[in-house]
Amino acid sequence: MGRHRGKHTEEPAERGRRRGRGGAIAALAAASAIVIVIAAAGVYMFGKGDGCGGSDLTLDIAVSPELGPALGDVADDFNAEEHTVDGDCVRASVREIDSANVAFGITGAGATMGETESDVWIPDSSMWTRIVQGQAGDAVVTETGTSVARTPLVVAERADLSEADDAPTTWMDVVPTDAPGEEDGRTVRVVDPARSSSGLGTLHLLHGALEGTGSDADTFNASMTAALQSLHRGASADEEAAFLALSGGGESASPVMVMSEQAVWRYNSVHGDAPARAGYPDEGTYYLDYPYIVRSEDSAITRAAEMFRTAVRSESAADRLLAEGFRGPEGERDPSVLTEEAGFLPEPRDELSSPSESSIEDLIRSWNQLKMDSRVLTIVDISGSMLAEVPGTGLTRMQVAGAASAEGLQMFSDSSELGLWEFSTNVNGDLHHQEIAPVRELQATDGSGNEHRDVLASALQNLEPLPQGDTALYETYLAAYQEMSRTYRPDRTNVILMLTDGDDDNPGGMELDELLSQLDSLSSPSRPIPIITIAFGPDVRNLEPLQEIAAATGGAAYMTEDPTEIGDIFLQAFSLRIADTEDDRD
Repeated sequence: MGRHRGKHTEEPAERGRRRGRGGAIAALAAASAIVIVIAAAGVYMFGKGDGCGGSDLTLDIAVSPELGPALGDVADDFNAEEHTVDGDCVRASVREIDSANVAFGITGAGATMGETESDVWIPDSSMWTRIVQGQAGDAVVTETGTSVARTPLVVAERADLSEADDAPTTWMDVVPTDAPGEEDGRTVRVVDPARSSSGLGTLHLLHGALEGTGSDADTFNASMTAALQSLHRGASADEEAAFLALSGGGESASPVMVMSEQAVWRYNSVHGDAPARAGYPDEGTYYLDYPYIVRSEDSAITRAAEMFRTAVRSESAADRLLAEGFRGPEGERDPSVLTEEAGFLPEPRDELSSPSESSIEDLIRSWNQLKMDSRVLTIVDISGSMLAEVPGTGLTRMQVAGAASAEGLQMFSDSSELGLWEFSTNVNGDLHHQEIAPVRELQATDGSGNEHRDVLASALQNLEPLPQGDTALYETYLAAYQEMSRTYRPDRTNVILMLTDGDDDNPGGMELDELLSQLDSLSSPSRPIPIITIAFGPDVRNLEPLQEIAAATGGAAYMTEDPTEIGDIFLQAFSLRIADTEDDRD
């Protein structure tokens, strides 16, 4: 078919004229667009200036969680400024991660969660870098000398429950250091020192305060053990649990908490209905110092890390940190944040010395050793001499020893395992010992629903001496050692505790040399079972055999003429683990 022209068809000439005008307009528009694009590109390139159009160089920064809000903002500003290294644009990426998590990730000394590698690490305390340097010597941990922020350890208590007259004024006031059962009623909590700088710093402060008393080694170790045991009973697994405890959640009474000043501010920001006040011991305190650590030796990364270090030292960064409840290098604060109305001091307390690498290791070891549940077989002498009266008490030696032992139960956690034997001569047929209660967890219940702790306490206070009984000490030691060897638990501290008021007195019985030979054949360095003997009363004439038995098993022997001192000796006996730590260091 041919083409038809309707009324809307154009003549060729007219179409050509119109196409020419449209092409010119389109060409002009295209040219304008090109100019605009070129101009925009020029502006973009000029804005880049240093060539930040290449690939990104990500600087991974792991920070203690409380630093996250402030340093996240600092990183945003830093990235907007488009810093470059060798033409690559540096992008700072801030991640909040627990300081212990990173430290254990480097050393392999503890459990970790998530990714612990990073280019820059800002933990809450230099204590973690000392731990890493001591346990992972080949790790790249470069100290820069920069402290990103600072905050002192304080004693926090609910404002509505605190009384100014009652507030601790020294670190010795913070934690009871008396024998079990003699505490002043204050419940003190810390976050687990094995994973918390505030908890570990508290141990360091208490250790220093006790050293300052000038006490002899035994008294020091006993007091430190009492302090650690008191803290163990109230230790919180993490800061969240500590905040819950401080608020009174789940408890009849709010405890006293040792935490950082900045943590008190954070607690108050979310617990306005139960705010806390910070207490400041007079002699000074330990400061969390948030060191800036570089963990890479790559040239580009280290230069990028130096750029970000400059950013965190800027005035704007300092203002952000003060706004989050931290203090500056000279103790300065934001008075609208750390307010005097909330109890925060305008001027900081003096800074006490920080712990050395060896001190940190000793403190953690002492804590973990006491943290390990005990497994103790207690053996009590029921020979006839235990009927003798203790002068000035109106009680027999048996009654005093039983009461002191029952009090000693308070030293042990519910998951500790304890058992009880009595001994004399021929108390159970031909045997010189008899089991009163098996070694079980204190929280376990018997068929009548009675807790094992209560069963033991009752049994200890109802022991009856045998009027004609003698003291078959050596045979009983051996039987106990054989039993504890047979039932040894490697996940617990296995101990034999002997309470006696006399020397071995069993004519025709085992001699000391034979006992020592048997112990030598049974003992193993990898399965230690120390024998701890507490000998009391005037009938103990010779401590030397008991000391030889202690030396053969890694235990200790104590003697006192006053049975009422048994409670204090309990502390000295179980402070062996601290004493061993000190000896190892020496």
